[in-house]
Amino acid sequence: MPPPEDAAADRFQPLRPGLIRLAYRMLGSMAEAEDVVQEAYIRWHQTDPSTIREPGAFLSKIVTRLCLDILKSARVRRETYIGPWLPEPVLEPETEAETGEDLSLTLMLALERLSPLERAAFLLHDVFGLGFDEVAATLDREPAACRQLAARARKNVRAARPRYAVAQEEGRRMAEAFFAASRSGDLTTLRTLLAENVVAYTDGGGIRNAALNPLSGFRRVSSLFLGVARKSSFQAPPILYKGLINGLPGFVTLEQDGLPQTTALDIQDGRIVGIYVVRNPEKLRHLSVLAEKNDA
Repeated sequence: MPPPEDAAADRFQPLRPGLIRLAYRMLGSMAEAEDVVQEAYIRWHQTDPSTIREPGAFLSKIVTRLCLDILKSARVRRETYIGPWLPEPVLEPETEAETGEDLSLTLMLALERLSPLERAAFLLHDVFGLGFDEVAATLDREPAACRQLAARARKNVRAARPRYAVAQEEGRRMAEAFFAASRSGDLTTLRTLLAENVVAYTDGGGIRNAALNPLSGFRRVSSLFLGVARKSSFQAPPILYKGLINGLPGFVTLEQDGLPQTTALDIQDGRIVGIYVVRNPEKLRHLSVLAEKNDA
């Protein structure tokens, strides 16, 4: 029979953060991840605990299968998504940053290029440490097939990882310098910050103004930000947050339309090679508290 409510909650809560991380990495949406974990809790509460040998593995299986169901429809939605799709930004204070690279934006974009099963096999085995027998039971595949899925995913993910992690202090310095130069129209400083092959991704979701395609190369990227500076009369917006965003140095600003915007920077060899700007308000609802604090 199902456990009492309090007992079920007490056993579930310590596992909740890990389940949220798993679902978020599968889906790229914190709101959807929380919905999935809530559904997993309902199923957990309805299950006789005497039949569950390993709660973590049991719940990981439920969360993964729910995510795979969502990804089937998500792929259709993303094929019709207006402009570049970026995962929902997660703010990560540097004092609380996770070890490893499992939250980084570049890694999540690499996961987005995998099939749902490849993504699940890689996350369950390489990131969350499940054995292939457990992965196989979760995905309803043979262990050998899961090894192949994870190996293919690992090959793609390895290519997306930076050779060297940027030091936090260096990341903060470059993020602050980029913010100042991009909002003041300082082309000279931008030239020292941006790599020649820099790529900018702006996700407005068709709701707020954003480039419909990634912009490649110093000339096109610098023109984008110089245009933004001119439109705002070279007035820098308030900064609501400075720190890590999905594992990358960046900042959150309050734009002229009264809505927040996140900017994360991929820095390699002392230059910015990737700029990820999320403007889609549907992905920024969880940041409204920052704007409210700024108004207070």
